[in-house]
Amino acid sequence: MYAAIYLGSACIARTRTIAVPAAGSARWNEPLRAYCAHHAADVVISVMIEQLGLNDDTVLGRAYLPARELLNANGTTIDRWFDVLGTDRNKLPDGPKIHVQISFRDVADQGLAWGGGVGDGVVPHTFFSQRPGCRVTLYQDAHASAEFDPKIRLDGGGLYKPGRCWEDIYDAISNARHLVYITAWSMFPHITLVRERDGRQETLGELLKRKAGEGVHVLLLVWNDISSIDGLHEVGVMDTRDQLTAKYFRGSRVQCVLCPRNWSVRGYILDAKTPVDTVVYSHHQKAITVDQELPASSGSDGRRQIVSFLGGLDVCNGRYDMQSHSLFRTLGTGQAHSNDFSQINFSDEAATLDKGGPRTPWHDIHAKVEGAAAWDVLHNFEQRWSKQGGGKEHLVDLVALEGKVAPSSWPVTLPGDQEAWNVQLFRSIDSISTVGFPDSMEDAYEAGLIQDKHRVFERSIQDAYIHAIRAANSFIYIENQYFAGSSFQWKTHDGIDPADVGACQQIPRELSLKIVSKIEAGERFAVYVVVPMWSEGTPTGRYRQAMLDNQRRTMALMYDDIAVALQAKKIDADPRDYLTFFCLGNREAKSEGEHLPAKHPKDGTDYARAQKARRFMIYVHSKMMIGTAISSPAPLIHHLAIALLHHQIS
Repeated sequence: MYAAIYLGSACIARTRTIAVPAAGSARWNEPLRAYCAHHAADVVISVMIEQLGLNDDTVLGRAYLPARELLNANGTTIDRWFDVLGTDRNKLPDGPKIHVQISFRDVADQGLAWGGGVGDGVVPHTFFSQRPGCRVTLYQDAHASAEFDPKIRLDGGGLYKPGRCWEDIYDAISNARHLVYITAWSMFPHITLVRERDGRQETLGELLKRKAGEGVHVLLLVWNDISSIDGLHEVGVMDTRDQLTAKYFRGSRVQCVLCPRNWSVRGYILDAKTPVDTVVYSHHQKAITVDQELPASSGSDGRRQIVSFLGGLDVCNGRYDMQSHSLFRTLGTGQAHSNDFSQINFSDEAATLDKGGPRTPWHDIHAKVEGAAAWDVLHNFEQRWSKQGGGKEHLVDLVALEGKVAPSSWPVTLPGDQEAWNVQLFRSIDSISTVGFPDSMEDAYEAGLIQDKHRVFERSIQDAYIHAIRAANSFIYIENQYFAGSSFQWKTHDGIDPADVGACQQIPRELSLKIVSKIEAGERFAVYVVVPMWSEGTPTGRYRQAMLDNQRRTMALMYDDIAVALQAKKIDADPRDYLTFFCLGNREAKSEGEHLPAKHPKDGTDYARAQKARRFMIYVHSKMMIGTAISSPAPLIHHLAIALLHHQIS
């Protein structure tokens, strides 16, 4: 038995499950917290009986608190017994009641939390705390050429020098002495991380085997793609190649674990008659943690530090790219993509290098973190490995290395350093995939953990987005591979039940309500969103069409909110002045010395048409949001919120 809190069709919080008492009262005494961005006439407390498996739970009854009464309470706590009623709000036998204490805090009354800028940047009630004094290197794409343009002048007169992510990762792994920990949606051992230096470069697999042979603990947690089958279909429907990766490291000193995420849910209904049977979740973290030497100036006495790379980039095929996002020019012998051609978006003919481009250009972001936040990424790996990678076996005993590795408290920046960052790590992860969640209700509450059927999960990524959106004061810029959510606010006139979709995260509604609040206040505010033209794969396929429809419905609800606000204020403006979506593409003229394919795609295919047009979308894979902060006379402090995305819908 459990109690769940609903606003409309959205369950915003629920208690743990307890045994149904044979007699007397059920008691939870459990604190709950939820962000709200919903239209609802009532706050509904449903008392439920949990059923086994994926079966729908049974509703025993519901209690109703009018939303207007809660709003009129002005933040004070409503503390009373409520009647538990039947489906039609009819009285139930024996007149059951539920005692609830509930309050509502209007975000507009919370100072910096609403339009006040970043402030100290701390997102409260999360598993990982904010870590001050970190050092951060940001990367745009896997590589940056010397011709990076435009030239960006920094404070102090210097020019921005873009980092070379994969080269830095190669150097970091190559210099590791104790540990190399990698979590990935996909990783492929036959790629090369370094492609512009002289001489033959090691493949990633060769590098990892070499380090393991030197005695370094090399541990890999790679998603076990259920569509790939050892010996039969090793590439997988989503081109993860996880079976090939596992086979490559089999028998070596590299510990490679294919990590399952076998959690299926009821699928999206594309139309009233066509259900999609199941939706599959995946491990989606991309992080590499190594030990690295500390600068001699740090007084470390030769001790080493923990450094973590994380963001959107998997170290696998098709990810190496740079600002030019070439379609054809880098396919020739000795060029960046001569051995790394990736194009899986055509259904009528398989694309291959010997038939020519276009390849799929890949835009992404990544970061390197030094300091206490890098240790948080390390602890995330240890928690996941302990749950699904083989317990404590193979993990480095960091206590035994105390004299060789500096502690997490060791400073990597000096007081007043303009390059010091405050960093906070966020995750989307559940108790099926990690250890370390607190047992007590109070500690779980403070860590922002949420109870769900059969599991506890952390959704601090969503909470961080909400926190930043509410704090922004003039504009928000977003890049994301997907943009679908707030299905509780979708229109239902065409036979689609949003409850069947399950895209409940409320970030889109938070964005539209933020814009609405600025319109009502007579202030300028804009949101810019960059997404790919479609999710990678065949765009006409059933799943891609469902995802595009989800995205369309999400955009529609946001524009509806904005249009209503403009009409109410009698403002003659286009909603797109406040909310704009962009898709990136590239068109490349033929150049001298370009790769000449030995074969050609069949006439009339999408592949042939794209090759003739010499244009294709740039696949935006990054998960990034930038929000503006109020200027302050206080010293400049950099804030970085880093997200470890754990499960995606595929």
